Formats: sequence, C-alpha cells, structure tokens
Amino acid sequence: MAQFYSPKRRVTTRQNSPVLTLTVDNLDPFGQGVAHHNGKAIFVPGVLPGEQAEVQLTEEKNKFAKGRLKRLLSRSPQRVEPRCPHFGVCGGCQQQHADESLQQQSKAAALVRMIARETGVTPLQEPVIAGPQYGYRRRARLGLLWQPKQQRLAMGFRQAASSDLVPVTRCPVLHPELEQLLTPLRSCLSALQVARRLGHVELVLADNGPVLVLRHLDALKEDDRQALQAFARTKNVTIYLAPDSDSLEKLCGETPYYQVDGLRLDFSPRDFIQVNDHVNQQMVAQALEWLSIQPNDRVLDLFCGMGNFTLPLARRAAAVVGIEGVATLVANGQYNAHKNRLNNASFFHENLEEDVEQQPWAAQGFDKVMLDPARAGAAGVMSHIVKLAPERVVYVSCNPTTLARDSKVLLSAGYRLARVRMLDMFPHTGHLESMALFINGSAPEVAAK
Repeated sequence: MAQFYSPKRRVTTRQNSPVLTLTVDNLDPFGQGVAHHNGKAIFVPGVLPGEQAEVQLTEEKNKFAKGRLKRLLSRSPQRVEPRCPHFGVCGGCQQQHADESLQQQSKAAALVRMIARETGVTPLQEPVIAGPQYGYRRRARLGLLWQPKQQRLAMGFRQAASSDLVPVTRCPVLHPELEQLLTPLRSCLSALQVARRLGHVELVLADNGPVLVLRHLDALKEDDRQALQAFARTKNVTIYLAPDSDSLEKLCGETPYYQVDGLRLDFSPRDFIQVNDHVNQQMVAQALEWLSIQPNDRVLDLFCGMGNFTLPLARRAAAVVGIEGVATLVANGQYNAHKNRLNNASFFHENLEEDVEQQPWAAQGFDKVMLDPARAGAAGVMSHIVKLAPERVVYVSCNPTTLARDSKVLLSAGYRLARVRMLDMFPHTGHLESMALFINGSAPEVAAK
C-alpha cells in the first residue's frame, strides 16, 4: 500500500562540494540515474541512461554518493517533456521526464536483478502489466494549510525532500474526474468559516462517482455544512467528515463501491483499495489464471483486505478463507460476500505477524494460497504456508526486497519460481509492484500468455 507522498529529510548541498562531469549508466529502482566515478556509484535524480551531465555532490558515503543535476550536457532520446507543471517540485512523481518504455524496462530489470541476487534464481522477464500512464490514480490525499500573510488556503502535495506544501492546480496522474475538482474544491474550502482549522482532504474515485473526506480540527457550523452540501450537489460528490482519525460521518451522497471480476464491493473511503483500477483488474485476472482454480479447490487468501482477490476466487473455488489484520476490512469483506451471494467465502481477523498455528482456520487444508502483504512482507506466515503444502502460491508484492526474502522460504521447501511479472501500478514513481507464482514439486507450470 503506497502513500501518494511521504515527507523526507531535506538534503542540503555542502559548500564547495565538487562538481563532476558524469555519464549515467542506468536507472535505479527509484528512477535515479546511476553513474560511476572512481569506483563509486553516484545517484543523480533527473538524469537518464546515456546522458552526460554536470553533477554537484550533495552527500558522500564510503561506497556511494548522491548528487544534484547542475547542467545537462546531452539528452537521451527517451527523455520526454513532463505533463505536470509541478514536476520537479512536488514530491509525488519522480520519473515524468522518462518515457513509458524506459520506466517499465528499468523497473522490470531491477526486479529480476533483486530476485536473482537474493535467491540465485533468475526469472524470465515477462511483459509488464500496465494501464494508462496518466489519469490513473483514483485516490489522493492533499494537505491543507492556511496562509495568514496571504489570507488564503493552500491545497497540495508535499515538496520533494521536504514537508513544505506545494499548492497544485493540476495533477495529470489523477483521474480526470478528480483533477477537475482541484480548483473548485480549494475555492469552496477557502470560503468556509473553519478554513483556518482544516487538516487535509482525501479524494477517492468510486465507480459511482467522486468521494471527498475532509479532516477538520474544529466542529463545523451549520453554514459550513450547507456550503459543503451545495458543492456536493453541484459536483455530484459524496462527502464524509472526519473530526478525528477514528471518526467518519457521511454528510451527503451514496455509499462508494468499485467493481472487480463482475462483483460489486462496497467500501468506506478510509478502506484500502488499489489506486490503479486498470492494473488491479488485470492483476486479479492474472492471479486467477496462475492459481488455476478448480471447482473442488480450497483457497487461503492472506492479507486479504476487504476481498479484492477473495471474492473473485470464491466464484470459482469450493471454499475461500480470507485473513486480514484490520477489523473494518474483515467486516466489509463479510458484508460484500453476503451481498454478492458468495456463501463459500469466510473472513477472519488475525495479526499475521504473530503465531497463527493455533487458529481454527490454520488447521484446515488448502490447495492454493494467495497473499498480498504490505511492504514489510509476510515473514510471519511463510513457514506456515510451507506446512500447508499448497500446489500453487501467488504472491503479490509492493516491495521486491521482502518478496525476494520470502521467496527463499518457498524455494528451500521445494517450490519453484514459475512466473514473475512487474505491475506498473504507479507510473512515474519509484514504487515497484510485482506478482510471482510458485509451484510445488513437479506440478505442471502455467503456460505464458
């Protein structure tokens, strides 16, 4: 699960730090150019493979250094003009200057390198699962900050390597239905009596329209409520109010939902859903194909959320058990299973970082296992998966490092790494998502499509 931005420590350039002329060899997984000087790797944001540049060093370690682009001396044919006017200042995207093929190629190659280095197995590089490069995000969180000198409300994302807010009027990676709300939304919020006491606003695009969650630090007066309701009517937006991190009040609108595999999943706007709908649809379809579900199969879905994989699996299998550590997601999974008349899907609330051996569901037999953990991976349950000895395991990962680590447990138990595909879930960013298929023993592999 990836944040749209994350505040980082500001890096300042040392006085009199050297300026080097370097040629970048490749990109690292985060989209930084990698050059070499005197046997040391130097990481330089904004420079592409094959380009020569003047680079000022900003940080030096024993084995690597970091630099800042001062002047570009040559241009790669894969360099493109960023669509976003805030690119290079806003911290949301790092790679809009690189074309689609270079971004995907460098990430896919990095994924293969990491797995090969950690496991000794070099998977075949397969086509990337991708969607549109722009207009793909159906979720974003924008900071709100009252500026007393200007007497106005700023709304935007965090600056790269800083906690400063970058006011934005455009965001081309947002779905157009959300992007077109940016300017009128800021105007609406600026006019509220509580404008000086707002925290942030979340935008979510459900299949039945945009959803807005407003974090406010003071109670809203009736005039402010009416102003928000008028905005909702004009823009066809559902609005939720969040007076604190635990409370959520629906001010107006419909319960949001999205569809996957022909199923409707209702959700709360604070629930985790995949940000990129185009990639999610393909990812779920690929997982179903790789698992090769048979009518008599029992399937275990770990870190299941509210059933993004669980419910499509239940349409094909005899029984599916979903395990999730967030209680509200478990409740929503149960609700959606009932609403979609899937009586063979059951959900359990469980911390998968703890010992699960004594849990009732853990003693059941399963033919296939699906897992989609957070960045920390699934170290707590890998040994139990081995004990279950399923025929196939599909692992969806948002962190190639923990995927490689957890893969070693399956490989040492006799599984083979049959397939790996990169998911371009977050174009223009350093996020590297992927999915892998492991097959037990001598079971037949799935033919590549």
